[in-house]
Amino acid sequence: MLDDFDDVLARARDGSGEAFTALYEDLVRPVAAYLRGRGTRDVEDLTSEVFLAVFTGLARFSGDQAQFRSWVFTIAHRRVVDAWRKGARSPVEVGYEPDDDARTSPAAEAGALELLGHHEVAVLLAALTDDQREVLVLRIVADLTVEQVAVVLGKRPGAVKALQRRGLATVRRALPEQGVPL
Repeated sequence: MLDDFDDVLARARDGSGEAFTALYEDLVRPVAAYLRGRGTRDVEDLTSEVFLAVFTGLARFSGDQAQFRSWVFTIAHRRVVDAWRKGARSPVEVGYEPDDDARTSPAAEAGALELLGHHEVAVLLAALTDDQREVLVLRIVADLTVEQVAVVLGKRPGAVKALQRRGLATVRRALPEQGVPL
């Protein structure tokens, strides 16, 4: 999170390369992690497309830092949907990379991966519906609020909560099958 977001945004709108870099560096890792979690084939290329859209659309954006984050992930979500429509109908399994995780506190995924292998995590994610997987990835990897996920997916917050609850219940039921005690 940027401490001086409003100033950085204003300078980026005025064409400051330094401000563009600050916005990019603040969100590039979570965006790439989100895209990776959604199984996109070329994470780096799609990440570039997302930030190109962000920077060309800065003049039209209005809001605070939380709204900016939601806006960026809405663009990322739309790019994933576009990529799937171009022919990649089924997501490619991509492993979680702890080195690419920009969060400052230990990730739940890291603890799960210590107990499970990449294959088992992929099996758990495959057991979810597309909507459940999307919600869980946005909530956990992208660290968005329920309200922000609702905006990104075009759903009501109550629907997002229900999808999250059902997805977590599915994972919880599958964990003992994977040999992980609850």
